[in-house]
Amino acid sequence: QVQLVESGGGLVQTGGSLRLSCAASGRTFSSYAMGWFRQAPGKEREFVARISQSGSNTYYTDSVKGRFTISRDNARNTVFLQMNSLKPEDTAVYYCAARSSMIISTTPTAYLYWGQGTQVTVSS
Repeated sequence: QVQLVESGGGLVQTGGSLRLSCAASGRTFSSYAMGWFRQAPGKEREFVARISQSGSNTYYTDSVKGRFTISRDNARNTVFLQMNSLKPEDTAVYYCAARSSMIISTTPTAYLYWGQGTQVTVSS
């Protein structure tokens, strides 16, 4: 079992940056692909980015390509989401999630473990 705890959210102006972290418990962190999702008020949870178990493969939703970077440190059991050039439409609760399969998935139901979320608010 994996427990995930996100941090790093906050209030930032348009064009600003934030770095989200997700700390995982357990000794098998490196066996999980990790994803970041977000959910805005009144909207469904949506995929943001995903990183493979080794960190060598990443995948992003189109709206964040070139602005967000997902990375991981398996020695520290942590996955990161660097968010630059933030826009008001990036405002949401951001969640990290873990998936044991090596097959890329952008579907929330494919991820077994979830954190509690961290709020990101981008003011215009």
